[in-house]
Amino acid sequence: MSFQARAQEVIKIELEAIQRLHNRIDQTFDQACSILKSCAGRIVVLGMGKSGHIGNKIAATLASTGSPAFSIHAAEASHGDFGMIMQNDVIIAISYSGKTAEVLSLMPLMKQLNIPVISITGDPNSPLAQAATVNLDVSVDKEACPLGLAPTASTTCTLVMGDAIAIALLEAKGFTAKEFAFSHPGGALGKRLLLTTQDLMQTEEKIPSVLPNASMQDTILEVTRKKLGMTTVIDQEGKLLGIFTDGDLRRAFEKGVDVKTTQVSEVMTKNPKTIRPNHLAIEALNTMELYKITALVVTDQKNNVMGVLHMHTLLEAGI
Repeated sequence: MSFQARAQEVIKIELEAIQRLHNRIDQTFDQACSILKSCAGRIVVLGMGKSGHIGNKIAATLASTGSPAFSIHAAEASHGDFGMIMQNDVIIAISYSGKTAEVLSLMPLMKQLNIPVISITGDPNSPLAQAATVNLDVSVDKEACPLGLAPTASTTCTLVMGDAIAIALLEAKGFTAKEFAFSHPGGALGKRLLLTTQDLMQTEEKIPSVLPNASMQDTILEVTRKKLGMTTVIDQEGKLLGIFTDGDLRRAFEKGVDVKTTQVSEVMTKNPKTIRPNHLAIEALNTMELYKITALVVTDQKNNVMGVLHMHTLLEAGI
C-alpha cells in the first residue's frame, strides 16, 4: 500500500471511530461533566504510556479553558506524587484497557478519600470502569495500526473526549474570551484581549505637543523631535484642539504656506480621531486601519491629552 493510501486508510479508520464516539455520548457524559463542574479543587488527570501523554494534553486544555487541572504520571503517583491530590479534587483516570495496574493501585486511596473518579476506558466492564464513579466509553472497533498494536484510533477518541469535556465545561461555566486570554498572556490572543491603549501609549515628555499659536516651523521641529509623524495641538490647560501630521504639512506646502509666519492652528486637523486610555489596544489598531491613520491621541472624558498611540508600537507589541 502506498504512503498516500495508508494515510487515507488511517484517517478513515479514525474518522469512523470518532463518529461512533459521537453516537455514544449519553447521560454518563452529563454525569461526568456535572461532577467536574462542581469540583471545588483541581481536576487531576492520571494515565500511563500513551494514555498519560493524552492526559497531559487534556489537563492543559482544561486548565486553559477555566477548569484548573494538572496531570500526574500514574506510576509516580504511587511514589510520592499522590500527595499533590487533595480531597476536594476530582480524578480523570485514563486507561484504554481499564486494567492498567499503576492506575488501579490508586483506586483504594481514591475511595478512602472519597474523591470522585471519572474513568475513560475502552471497556465498560473493566476493573477501572467498574470502580469509577462514572465511566466514559471510548472503545474502538480497531486501531489504525495494521498490526493492531500501536494506540491510534483509541488515543484519538480519548483526546476528542477530553476536548468535549473541556468545551462543555467552558460553556457551562460561562468562560469568556478575556478569561481565556488571562491563561495565555504571552500569546497573540492574550495581547489582543488584555493590552489597553494605556499600556502602550507614549506619555508625559514623549507626547509631541505645541500650542495653537506655534509657528509651523516650530511645529515641524516638535514632530521631528518626538518621531511619531505628528504632534498634538493643545491649549494652556492641556486640552486637545487638534493635531498636525505629515499630511497636514504636505497640504500646507501645496498651498504655498509660509512656515515661519503661519500658526499651526491655521493648518492643523481639527476634531481628530481619539481613544480612551482604558480601551483595548486592538480597538485602536482597528480604528487606525479603518481611517488609514498611523497615530491616535489618547484623551480622558474632559478631552485632556493622556498620551499618543502609534501604529508601530502596536505592531511591535504583536497586536
